Amino acid sequence: MSPPRGVGRNVADVSSGLRLEPVTQENVRAACKLKLRPDQENLVAPVSWSLADAYTVPDIAWPRLIYDGDQLVGFIMAVFDLDNPDDLFHSYLVRLNIDAEHQGSGYGSFAVEGLCQEAVRRGQRRLTVSYHLQDNGPEGFYERLGFRPTGEHNQGEVVAERILRLPRDGGTTPDGGAPGAQADRIAVPPL
Repeated sequence: MSPPRGVGRNVADVSSGLRLEPVTQENVRAACKLKLRPDQENLVAPVSWSLADAYTVPDIAWPRLIYDGDQLVGFIMAVFDLDNPDDLFHSYLVRLNIDAEHQGSGYGSFAVEGLCQEAVRRGQRRLTVSYHLQDNGPEGFYERLGFRPTGEHNQGEVVAERILRLPRDGGTTPDGGAPGAQADRIAVPPL
């Protein structure tokens, strides 16, 4: 069974230049200028807040920018906190911000798939996310990507998980690297 696809165009149809890049001194200001739609501003913290959080926990934070060619279209951040007693945070999607002008084009789906690949590279079997149930909320988006509510809550938010498939032989990741290897730059193949 193939993984679910996101809404809008298939990621493969958007562009062959899609990639996730680390946040650097050269791109951090552009990252902080990403804007959500006004009706989403109460749902997701600004990129600048996420980067401040990442700065305080650099050993577990995984912030990445989403590019289509040279165009910055979004931001995704996860944490990989294997020492946390709450397994919710072992592989956890913290934030996903797609610029208002670029929503509905598959960029969010692309970024989540890239994050899933990173989680698998790190030997993780599931990816978690939490969100508030409300109008214009992300519940449907995450459901289309294969996330299912666990019945748990985190600070009043619904917790959902996506079960990840590890490589069959257990020895390498899909790209041939060793499990746990971290990629700074990911070009995610089509779904």
